Amino acid sequence: MPLIECRQLTRTYKRGDQEITPLDHLDLDVEAGEFLALMGPSGSGKTTLLNLIAGIDRPTSGELIIQGTNIATLSRSALAGWRRDHVGYIFQLYNLVPVLTAYENVELPLLLLPFSRKERHQRVSEALNMVGIADRHDHYPRQLSGGQEQRVAIARAIVTAPRIIVADEPTGDLDKSSAHDILTLLQRLSHEMNCTLIMVTHDPSATEYASRTLHLEKGRLVEQLEEVAS
Repeated sequence: MPLIECRQLTRTYKRGDQEITPLDHLDLDVEAGEFLALMGPSGSGKTTLLNLIAGIDRPTSGELIIQGTNIATLSRSALAGWRRDHVGYIFQLYNLVPVLTAYENVELPLLLLPFSRKERHQRVSEALNMVGIADRHDHYPRQLSGGQEQRVAIARAIVTAPRIIVADEPTGDLDKSSAHDILTLLQRLSHEMNCTLIMVTHDPSATEYASRTLHLEKGRLVEQLEEVAS
């Protein structure tokens, strides 16, 4: 059974008098431990799909079944709890808190969980070590390079040992060398942690690190659009 099952997944919203459908009756299975890359033009539904899987947004219709739970039916509070326990999110622009050190930024998600101070310290130290940034634990974001900031952001995403990691253009703000380092790191972590990683990217070279690449257009997978056309 796939870890993630999307069935007729649809998201619409209003923009003035116009109805926008960034995701249109999409069917998709994602296996446990898969590193999936999502590509497509702007407005194709990539980030919308990512946010639905992460529990940040909820679908207008359809089913989104993850580990046997249809998270589309969860209440707002239940969805927040599910997201906290199961998902790590990596942003393009890092979203680090500038007044907190690298250590404190990584510790943030753990403050919502019932861990002792000692347990939090162990988890944060392990996460910083895994991403190769332990020697910068007391540095503030302004004292780090872009690649180092993204490593801190990745450590924050993995510190709760999530089953799913979603990454929205994780290398979009990095130079080529730093992007290679981050993608290699994500590839390694997906294997070492046996987690499912879903990455949105505009960069074709980034997909070389993924185990599978899918293309979205007009809210559907390209092959689904071709089936409808035929």
